[in-house]
Amino acid sequence: MQLDDAIKQRNSTKKFSSKKPDWREIIECIDSMRHAPIAGNIPTLKIVLVSNREKIAEIGEACQQNFISQAHYVIVVVSDPVKTLNSFGKRGEIYVRQQAGAAIQNLLLKVEEKKLAACWVGHFGEGQIKRILKVPDKGQIEAVIPIGYEFKKERPSKKVDLDAVLYFESYGNKKMVPPKKLEV
Repeated sequence: MQLDDAIKQRNSTKKFSSKKPDWREIIECIDSMRHAPIAGNIPTLKIVLVSNREKIAEIGEACQQNFISQAHYVIVVVSDPVKTLNSFGKRGEIYVRQQAGAAIQNLLLKVEEKKLAACWVGHFGEGQIKRILKVPDKGQIEAVIPIGYEFKKERPSKKVDLDAVLYFESYGNKKMVPPKKLEV
């Protein structure tokens, strides 16, 4: 699959089939996360892959989203920001979140390439997830991502038009002004 196709076809799935993906494909998707940009070359992310049905159900409850329990696997992205904060101070918090977002996007695109399905869940009870997975206090839960095969292809989500988000030279300027030619 071409990158443009993966980007355009990627969607959030909330209905998973009973077909169980090969765990090796899930690992390949997770491996794509290592190639995301890292602030100061300080890796902060840890990934917890969950396949235990009881834990998945508990995670679904912690997220208040029942569809999670349909998935055969759940990926929980955890960051340990201590080293980044030590290097960059308060600004390091932003860098940790950016790294997590970039890594998660890599994962989601790889999921699409593998013809799997996933949903980036950002609403969860962090304390509950930490307790279920025994995540240390210093860890921050960045995302919960159920993964499997889509039950049936949902209609594509409506994407925002480029014109609604693109400005030129300054915020709010909708017109592209061609660069002036230099006279020689």
